[in-house]
Amino acid sequence: MSVSNGAGSAPASDSVAKSIRTPVVLFFGTSLTAGLGLDPDQAFPSLIEKKAQTEGVPIKVVNAGLSGETTAGAVRRIDWVLRTPVDLVVIEGGANDALRGLSPEEARANLETLIAAVKAKQPQAKIALIQMEAPPNYGVSYTRSFRAIYPEVAKKENVTLLPFLLGGVAGVPRLNQPDGVHPNVTGERIVADNVWKALKPIIASVRLSLVTR
Repeated sequence: MSVSNGAGSAPASDSVAKSIRTPVVLFFGTSLTAGLGLDPDQAFPSLIEKKAQTEGVPIKVVNAGLSGETTAGAVRRIDWVLRTPVDLVVIEGGANDALRGLSPEEARANLETLIAAVKAKQPQAKIALIQMEAPPNYGVSYTRSFRAIYPEVAKKENVTLLPFLLGGVAGVPRLNQPDGVHPNVTGERIVADNVWKALKPIIASVRLSLVTR
């Protein structure tokens, strides 16, 4: 026997679901986030938005990727980007630092400054940092030093570390555009799958916080 909530009224669970504002997720990064060489709706942030909708946990994605940007450039740009209120900031930074052989220590400091800026501007927003890797041509020492900054920054700043953005895609010709750096449409789908798997529990937490606020 079912229990009625009153004539014509919706079930309580439906009322709760309808009360959840759609979370706004800012993807802040380089050309890898922007989807260089692809249509905007083929970039991984847009693909993730579609996945979230399909799985019944809709999000509104803001793609703030900028081609060629270093972590220093990201620091200069973040205040402008954060003029729009967001619930989650996903930071993809450092790829261009590594391609140029810039100092891992400078990249580390810039990532810390970037995260501090987000916390200051929008203290309610959750933050996730995507692991990036350096190409092997600068040597093992540089590659190890660069890889290490991400878990260290995530731990220090108490933010979530997401897996390497190009896991399973980097270095695979059939998954990349002719430049060998940016994923093609097929590679981008793999990137979206990997990032979404890691983001799902964070999105769930964000949605819960929007209900309880």
